[in-house]
Amino acid sequence: MAIFNQSKKAAFNPQEINIINAGTKISGDLSSEGDLRIDGCVTGNISVKTKLVLGPSASVEGNISAQNCDISGTLKGNISVSELLTIKATSKTTGDISSSKLIIEAGAEFNGKSSMNAGNSINFNDYRNGQRNNKPLETKAPVISESIAEKASI
Repeated sequence: MAIFNQSKKAAFNPQEINIINAGTKISGDLSSEGDLRIDGCVTGNISVKTKLVLGPSASVEGNISAQNCDISGTLKGNISVSELLTIKATSKTTGDISSSKLIIEAGAEFNGKSSMNAGNSINFNDYRNGQRNNKPLETKAPVISESIAEKASI
């Protein structure tokens, strides 16, 4: 007798949250159609179509891809978020990040490069030494009003 019946498929419910509790260790890649909260340890890449939350006790070693992401725990890996990435004060994050919107709270540890985009995914291998595909990155100087420019020259 099989413990899991392959013929029955559970319907996807976007209101339910998948949870990996503290004390749980997973080795391997994870993917989820819905929200995912991790409070345990994961070694592997994580792909979430909606929101990923790494709780304060979470430890992840691998790359992350999600629509939105909150990080309170420890992460070693690159992050690609199409909308909002929040790195909480308790977080220790090591790796490059790509996101449309980014919040890093005071007290958070972040070591890596940050790329802001308009919801487009980037390939981290395209960027080397301030260049993208062997072409210098475009930079724009801030716009200064004439009154500020006059005061600055005094």
